[in-house]
Amino acid sequence: MRLRSTVVMLAVAALVIAGAVTVVARATTAEVAATSFAFGAPVEDDGADCPVALPGSLTANSKLPDPFTKLDGARVSAKSDWRCRRAEIKKLAETYVYGEKPGKPASVTGTVSNTGITVNVTQNGRSSGFSASVQLPSGSGPFPAVVVLGGSGADTATIRATGAAVIDFDPLEVGREGTPRNAKQGAFYSLYGSSSSSGVLAAWAWGVSRIIDVIEQSGGSILKADAMGVTGCSRYGKGAFAVGAFDQRIALTMPIESGSAGVPVFRQAPGESGVQPLSSAYEEQPWLGDAFGSFTSDPTELPVDTHEMVAMVAPRGLFIMENPHIDWLGARSGSVAALAGAEVYKALGAADNITYSSDIQDGDHCASRPEWRTPLQQNIQKFLLRTGSAPGAFRISYSKAGNLAEWRDWQTPTLSDADPVRPPDQRAAAGVH
Repeated sequence: MRLRSTVVMLAVAALVIAGAVTVVARATTAEVAATSFAFGAPVEDDGADCPVALPGSLTANSKLPDPFTKLDGARVSAKSDWRCRRAEIKKLAETYVYGEKPGKPASVTGTVSNTGITVNVTQNGRSSGFSASVQLPSGSGPFPAVVVLGGSGADTATIRATGAAVIDFDPLEVGREGTPRNAKQGAFYSLYGSSSSSGVLAAWAWGVSRIIDVIEQSGGSILKADAMGVTGCSRYGKGAFAVGAFDQRIALTMPIESGSAGVPVFRQAPGESGVQPLSSAYEEQPWLGDAFGSFTSDPTELPVDTHEMVAMVAPRGLFIMENPHIDWLGARSGSVAALAGAEVYKALGAADNITYSSDIQDGDHCASRPEWRTPLQQNIQKFLLRTGSAPGAFRISYSKAGNLAEWRDWQTPTLSDADPVRPPDQRAAAGVH
């Protein structure tokens, strides 16, 4: 029997909270058009120059941290504040959840062809490399492209039929699973050391960033570096989520059934029936950074949660797909993360740029589903081809609808309409005044 769902068209204004509907104002076309970086930023980390001073001590908080409150206690009041607030969230995520994701190494070289990409990197006298295969759509390029982690993600036939190339990337070349935390392996750890405290999700995100570096350097005759997407399912959904959160050049992020260590909020996981415990996710593989081990039994002291990683993607395209039929995957916690993160999209005037779907019939893990085909096409057209304008929608299964009101004690501010993320020099270069 088909699960009842709540349909939330952000353009028409509704967010589901456990069967109830909270009306929010639609972002106008002008607001979305004015929201910088909705289609990806020109740089990997636009807030790299923002000073960030981490808290000296951590305080337990059973509610989701307020994404709009800066580390100094002041609240974000203008869209222009978000660039450096995002930098604070990024630093918190690296310090307590993922481990550091280093920026571009001293040397990145490689090749792009109709069938593959090679990447060679050098840092501090160490070198490593990896590769990925390419499947082009019909027609003439250059093409936008979607990186598919581990051969498992959004339907590749639909991606190519819609007009985007598929980059098949094996992230295990960069960060292997099945290794102890003090002896990690892969191209990332060849550069940064086998005892690096960074988990393999950070390593995988670093690997995709280096692929984009090579595409940028290739001249753009085959693939377009300014029209990149990423997807993955299950463990690779965790990876796709990290990729999109950390690299602002990704215009469209599409994690699928990512489970614990992916989209679902950490704070709700201990109380959600059947969900993979945080300790299990931490110990199963070195996905998360070593520091996260201190929070697996009690995530309330974490100064960050995954709704803020959702917010790190804003205002860029985000399409979250979840499976409510498998309790282990924590779809209820995932809906809470998406609903809370969508509040940042709303504040930035980009409410139409986030889509969430867990109303599905097929309960098989990582199945190709008809319910996701149309929104997949629409998101590719909007954020990669830039020929569409379909508004984002939330379709949450009633069986796994989280209640955001239970998890926050903060409200979404109305931000002034200053340019949300670009510093003055980039505003001028983009023709924004």
